[in-house]
Amino acid sequence: MISVKNVKRVAVVAALVMMAAGAARADTHALWPEDWNDWSDPALWVTVGNPGNAADTHTGMGYGSVAYTYNIGKYEVTAGQYTEFLNKVGGVDTYSLYNTGMSNTSMGSGIARSGGGTVGNPFTYSVDANFVNRPVNYVSFWDACRFANWLHNGQLTGAQGTGTTERGAYTLDGYNDNDGRAIQRNADAKYAVTSEDEWYKAAHYDPNKGGPGIAGYWTYPTSSDTWPDRDMADASGNNANHFLTGDPSDPYPIDSGKYTTVAGEFQNSDSAYGTFDQGGNVWEWNEVLYWENFSYRGVRGGAFDYYVGYMAGASRNNSLPAYEYADTGFRVSEVPEPATMTLLALGGLGMLMGRRAAGR
Repeated sequence: MISVKNVKRVAVVAALVMMAAGAARADTHALWPEDWNDWSDPALWVTVGNPGNAADTHTGMGYGSVAYTYNIGKYEVTAGQYTEFLNKVGGVDTYSLYNTGMSNTSMGSGIARSGGGTVGNPFTYSVDANFVNRPVNYVSFWDACRFANWLHNGQLTGAQGTGTTERGAYTLDGYNDNDGRAIQRNADAKYAVTSEDEWYKAAHYDPNKGGPGIAGYWTYPTSSDTWPDRDMADASGNNANHFLTGDPSDPYPIDSGKYTTVAGEFQNSDSAYGTFDQGGNVWEWNEVLYWENFSYRGVRGGAFDYYVGYMAGASRNNSLPAYEYADTGFRVSEVPEPATMTLLALGGLGMLMGRRAAGR
């Protein structure tokens, strides 16, 4: 079967072969962005095209149809990126963007906080070097929305307020509780926490799964219909950071005491569009109001402490939006202007999208 990602596979493998034998694993990420905080860098995004695709019906759930072309984060939002966010807007931390669990250097994000949290003595944040490119965790759905608002507003430095975290993609105005059903993505949002369909399409849809132009959905977000393994070397692909059952000799966690793995660690296990870690590592928030629980928001993709089956497209989960866990993070999407979205839906005019680069 021919996948979108196979077009780029030869170039990726060639680049890896050129790396010196025996180099530290961190060096294998030389293909990834040099500046993880430059959100204008195309290397942080993948473009999800094929607007108007059919929903996934083989799971019986009907997710994944998106009428427009959009960008989605190639990786989960990292601890380094979130630390930058905190240092820009978290001097007082009015709306509790920081959770002390983040400071843990085993199951947390390695983000430490110092200072007094006042205007005269603001909080400052630093991240352990071993966690810079691992996903942030202990974030609520509202933390993720505030991050999206900050991106929408141009990554400004300042107090948490209408021009930084409280308005933009979402109108929060201080809301931080466990309902918030009226809070939905605003029509003019530039960045957002992924919708469930945006997330699902990027993870599972392949426009060439059955051959050129024969679309389909993979069961797992590693471009596979079979269970992913946990091979850190990832030589043949189809691997992810999850909790493998059955054999007590299996190492857990799989990365020397750190429960999350580095973004893009499984370099041959990306989705058809080129996203990494949509399976395993941490659950990822999405915008959906979970129909069984009303005020709950969706999470997808499984995590380091969940069995492999939770990574399947048919597995849906949810959480109260104010809850913050060690196994939950998020990824963001970049969405077209409303007028452009309409044109894309009507005519499939993907070329109208701004800032598109080859290989993105």
